[in-house]
Amino acid sequence: MNGFRLIADLLHLLSYLLLLLKIYTSRSAAGISQKTQFLYLLVFATRYLDLFVVFRSLYNSGMKIVFLACSGYVTYKMQVPPLNATWDREADRFPILYLIVPAAVLSLLFHYDWSLFELLWTFSEYLEAGAILPQLLLLQRTGEASTLTSHYIMALGAYRGFYIINWIYRFVVEGHFDPISAISGIIQTGLYADFFYIYFKKVVQGGQRFQLPA
Repeated sequence: MNGFRLIADLLHLLSYLLLLLKIYTSRSAAGISQKTQFLYLLVFATRYLDLFVVFRSLYNSGMKIVFLACSGYVTYKMQVPPLNATWDREADRFPILYLIVPAAVLSLLFHYDWSLFELLWTFSEYLEAGAILPQLLLLQRTGEASTLTSHYIMALGAYRGFYIINWIYRFVVEGHFDPISAISGIIQTGLYADFFYIYFKKVVQGGQRFQLPA
């Protein structure tokens, strides 16, 4: 544990708090990708299976439970009334098998060992690299996002960015380097590049609602 990872985890937690706040204040899932939410649930479900067999710390276990619970809750709420009626199925049409199948194949080709937990962890790392893609494509199709939705996406992207800093810190200080996590994290953070730019130009500097250029 170091300060960069702590900030990353807190940003991750903040992203879910913002998402839940958006859902409950607007009583709508408009602008939220149900497919991205399902992919994150799959990521956490396959990554945190060791929660039931290994105890590292109260902090570690607590965070895993929170992220599993939040992703499961949001995914469920978007499937049932009244939120399911507000989810834009037409705009949120990215075929998630295009992410799941390559992640499964890569996990079989490039991993550290053949244990079940290790293969599932590796799958989750590859899948998380692209899990935000349906959300970003939904945003591209609609052309704008509510303030809370844009803050949610920003916090989620910043969380991955701080994890990259955490990996650099660990490599410099501890000599530890995990190429699977690092490459997957860099790819995922790179997907946010356009969003980051527009967010800072429109929301941070301009004090406006997030909106893509016409």
